[in-house]
Amino acid sequence: MKALSVALLLALLASVHRIPLTDYCFFSRSRLCVLWELQRRFLLFTGESDLLSVPPDPQVQGRETERSFENQKEKNVSKQALGFMFSYGIGMEYNQAKALVYYTFGSLGGNLISQMILGYRYWVGINVPRNCEAALTNYRKVAFFIADKLEKNEEMPVEKVRLMEKSENLSSNNDFLDWDVHQFYKFLAERGDTQIQKAFYYFLKAAKAGNTHGMAFLGKMFLEGSVAVTQSNASAFKYFTMAAEKGNAVGLWGLGLLYYQGKGVPVNYTEAFKYFHIAAEKGLADAQFQLGVMYHSGSGVRRDYKLAFKYFYLASQNGQPIAVYYLAQMYAAGTGVFRSCQNAVELYRSVCELGSWSEKFLTAYFAYQDGNIDSSLIQYALLAEMGYEVAQSNSAYILESEQVKILSNDQMYPLALLLWNRAAAQGNAFARVKTGDYHFYGYGTKRDYVTAAIHYSLAVDHHIAQAMFNLAYMYEHGLGIPKDIHLANRWYDLAAQTSPDASIPVFLAHMKLEVKILFSEIQLFKQTTIPAGKKSHATSWKTVCIIAYLTSYKHTFIWRHPSVQKTPFQRFIGL
Repeated sequence: MKALSVALLLALLASVHRIPLTDYCFFSRSRLCVLWELQRRFLLFTGESDLLSVPPDPQVQGRETERSFENQKEKNVSKQALGFMFSYGIGMEYNQAKALVYYTFGSLGGNLISQMILGYRYWVGINVPRNCEAALTNYRKVAFFIADKLEKNEEMPVEKVRLMEKSENLSSNNDFLDWDVHQFYKFLAERGDTQIQKAFYYFLKAAKAGNTHGMAFLGKMFLEGSVAVTQSNASAFKYFTMAAEKGNAVGLWGLGLLYYQGKGVPVNYTEAFKYFHIAAEKGLADAQFQLGVMYHSGSGVRRDYKLAFKYFYLASQNGQPIAVYYLAQMYAAGTGVFRSCQNAVELYRSVCELGSWSEKFLTAYFAYQDGNIDSSLIQYALLAEMGYEVAQSNSAYILESEQVKILSNDQMYPLALLLWNRAAAQGNAFARVKTGDYHFYGYGTKRDYVTAAIHYSLAVDHHIAQAMFNLAYMYEHGLGIPKDIHLANRWYDLAAQTSPDASIPVFLAHMKLEVKILFSEIQLFKQTTIPAGKKSHATSWKTVCIIAYLTSYKHTFIWRHPSVQKTPFQRFIGL
């Protein structure tokens, strides 16, 4: 499995903060030194540190360092590493064309991450024409590998944290185990150690008390076997039968599986089908999946692809990941359903995202908590390259925090804009608003009010109050769109209706608009009714209006122009 491990360019950087940063090269912030540092840590992780034992001479040209990578052409991970570095301009020039070349070579060499990156690029058209079939080819290869792992229970999906939702309370670990505890339990799980023995004890105790779940899971533990529990088909049959007799869906599924596979009993597809069907009617995803397999292969039943599709679909809706893979296969081949490259790619992709590399979301998050911003960014950035929307948002969030040391300042905002845009294209409405903000203010690109208005309009479709407020502001001032006070008022109202947080800023915006209208009316009144040389109370009214106007404009401006990190309402109430 070394090929998979070393293919994770940043799997080493998942624990980068545990490597002392002692060499002078790292602190020099020279691009060559940063490149050498990244390569050194990568080789340390793979156990091949002898390939690079001396830091480069600061006078050495970048091309020589590039050639030192190319000398390892037999290592597909080197191609993927180069592709990643060129894609972000880490230690090398920012060059998407070269990144694509290296990813392509890595994919042809069987590198799973390169294949996933290429699949995503062809799917959305990043530096290549959009090509569904090319995306399908790459995703299918990775999905085949992941599905095999899932069948062996070797992959465990992890939750993906959005940093902007956690930024207010990063010291809290309510949602996650401490990193050391996480590693400890993973260690125990991999070895079937004490925790499994405890689980076995409690399930046994529950089963003796008549608990059907205890019976069913004892059957499952005996069926699978572990260091703590000796595999026994007879014991599995015993406990599955006890649970099934009391109507437990897992027990029924377990009996069906024993008959289907012939474990402890003769193979009997009729009995297997009966138990699977009863369990499936109870909504058990694994049983629905097994029915789909039987109809798909014609095992004990007449082959029926439409029924197979039906049960695979039901199982997938209930969270069975391998059923998603089978659905993708059927859409890709047009088996039992009209062929759809788009549906196949989307399903294959969802399977691919369950790969072990998704664990890097945890290590990246904990690195961010520990203040190891560069390590966190590199891990999120690789996941972003693979097409994870959450990683794209998190990478952009880190970049615009301006705490990154491995990139120059002039790289930050253009890369952040690129990543926000990719996240927005995947349906992230918050990222869509951020993309509009970048064009509105000219962050990482030229100021473009028209493009900003387009992005805000797209975000409005997702009922985002901030986008409505921004659009109203642009209508009020005629920025990128025709000036229209009535539409501005309407969008302000919608923003207030959509989010209570917008109520006060909208009130002040309305107040500002009313003052502007009042100015117009006073001016008109003065011109039409007050004779020349006569004084009126309009002057004192004007003074009051000016004060009110400036006060409301100040608050509205600050809500409309939030800082990069804080939400608009946080800025407003913090005045």
